Amino acid sequence: MNSVILIGRLTRDPEVRYISDNQMAVATFTIAIDRVGGKEKKTDFPRITVFGKQAENCERFLAKGRLVGVQGRLQTGSYTNKDGITVYTTDVVADRVEFLQWGDKGGSGSMENGFQRQEDTKGAVGIPEGFQALDDDDDIPF
Repeated sequence: MNSVILIGRLTRDPEVRYISDNQMAVATFTIAIDRVGGKEKKTDFPRITVFGKQAENCERFLAKGRLVGVQGRLQTGSYTNKDGITVYTTDVVADRVEFLQWGDKGGSGSMENGFQRQEDTKGAVGIPEGFQALDDDDDIPF
């Protein structure tokens, strides 16, 4: 069985290229994942590869620092670099990418979990437009 599920933050914006045969999009990006356990904090940086419409959506909605969930499989490979040395690679080929924090890259303000953050002039986060605050004593309507 070859299955992997990861949650991490993008280390940089996704890079997208198109395969010339059928103009299929291919996105690659790296995520930072904290390794749990032990006394010393360690971080892994797996490279993710995504194909097709999901790759185009990654280019549109993902940016450096955003939280993302990835489900896919491990794939190993190798190539010879310019110095003639064989370099071995391990990538995650994603079947599914979940945007855990998202928004348009060019939009003003940050999007978190699909809601635009509302900040006042002092930097405090307020209630998103269209929602109302609940007091601690109010009954939750569900």
